[in-house]
Amino acid sequence: MASYEMKDRAIQSSREVDGMSKSDRDDLQLQRLGKKPVLKRNFGILSLLGFSCTILATWEGLLSTFTEPLTNGGSAGAVYAYIFAWSGTACCFIVLSELSSMAPTSGGQYHWCAMLAPLNWMRFLSYITGWLTTIGWQAAFASASYMCGTEIQGVVILAWENYDPKAWHGTMIVWCSLLVAFGANMVGGKFLPRAESLILVVHILGFFGILIPLVYMSNHKSTNEVFTEFTNGGEFATDGLSWFVGMIGCVFSFAGGDAAVHMAEEVGNAATAIPHAIILSVIINGILGFAMLIAALFCMGSLEQVLETKTGYPFIEIFYQGTGSVSGTVGMCSIILIIAVASGVGMLAATSRQFWSFARDKGVPGWRLWSQVSPQSLPHYAIYLTMTISFLLALINIGSAVALNDVVSMAVSALYLSYLLVGSLLLYRRCKGEISLFSENDDMAVNIPGAKLVWGPFRVPGIWGILVNLYAVIYSIIVIFFSFWPSTMHPEVSEMNYSVVGTVGTIVLAMIYYFIRARHIYQGPVLETIL
Repeated sequence: MASYEMKDRAIQSSREVDGMSKSDRDDLQLQRLGKKPVLKRNFGILSLLGFSCTILATWEGLLSTFTEPLTNGGSAGAVYAYIFAWSGTACCFIVLSELSSMAPTSGGQYHWCAMLAPLNWMRFLSYITGWLTTIGWQAAFASASYMCGTEIQGVVILAWENYDPKAWHGTMIVWCSLLVAFGANMVGGKFLPRAESLILVVHILGFFGILIPLVYMSNHKSTNEVFTEFTNGGEFATDGLSWFVGMIGCVFSFAGGDAAVHMAEEVGNAATAIPHAIILSVIINGILGFAMLIAALFCMGSLEQVLETKTGYPFIEIFYQGTGSVSGTVGMCSIILIIAVASGVGMLAATSRQFWSFARDKGVPGWRLWSQVSPQSLPHYAIYLTMTISFLLALINIGSAVALNDVVSMAVSALYLSYLLVGSLLLYRRCKGEISLFSENDDMAVNIPGAKLVWGPFRVPGIWGILVNLYAVIYSIIVIFFSFWPSTMHPEVSEMNYSVVGTVGTIVLAMIYYFIRARHIYQGPVLETIL
């Protein structure tokens, strides 16, 4: 009798789904995940692709973090580190795409951890994953804003010979970029999606606006110099160890792959659109980034001169060496600065949505305040808090730019720890065959803790899915391990990488709070409604 009731229920659900609009289908899917729709779905596939691409900003970000692979690896090391980072990131993004297709919520990693973990470990692992994602995104937004501000200061240093740069100048510029991101996020409505579509055009056309004059006007190195010369600037025991340390610069240029995930509740047809946007973004950005890397290496003059540039950013010196013109260099750099500011706009949106979602599930102190949504359907208090954290972190630059650089490493380590946890759990589940095939009309496909697991519309089937998942796990372990290393073998106290203190310290504090109070409040993703 029960089987007939289940069959009748499935048929009825099928008819309901067939007669629904796209918006209603999205709301139904979110309700099946236990969440009430409270945000407006203003993002489509094109605007989401622009959002994802400009947050990754790989070719721009690679130029900004060029110092690390050039110091530890040199020209050849940078090329092969980029290829390794691209392949590993692609596999991690595929895993994220599979998970976002199964459960497209703004919570992302901590929700996936809850639905994949054993029930007796569900609350603790989900809680820790939520905090890792939170500190990872808060650090990523702060570090991206820092680089934006100091890049602007670097261009000013080049343009005005008499300018006397001060650390507090950089902090003030960082604050200005933060205010731009804040203003764009508080407008609400369809402004952000439309702006992201426009920035996608700038992201692609700007690439050619820099590549063509750089390649045309510069003197070129030989193929042998670019692809065979390694540098061990950190004086590590072996060139291989030096290469792994420098690789983190290439890894950071791909950071932020889960940004689109945290906008899930504002995206139409999220289970399909998010995986497509993530995969397309890593393909587009990977190609553009590799082309810009090769062009910059062929057009680069003396490595020592590039690394010791007074502007603080090697790409500014490379542009100047190539064009021989201050005004031409400023014009080329302005394209990167526009993308840097625009990237901050998207990162604030993704960071605040992730924090808002975790607060909605009672994962942070003061969750009642941070989980509120304004009449404009914006998580306004989460945006305010994210802005405040980045404003305060920017003050570190006044005391030590090296210390603020550690925030970059903390962003990488925390985010990849969250990828490692959910990737490992997914690998375990898929190897045991505990995830059923996707059916759009399957009313049991809720993907909440303790329920039957069902694949979403996007997945990599069979042995290929297992291999991709395994490679993503191995790559995440390598990235996490080397993200804690200093850039030299024998660093001074001021040159140490203290990101391990920030990451592990935050985890320890989160664990203490969990056992004292949060374990009585946090139950995993809250089931506000379920069908």
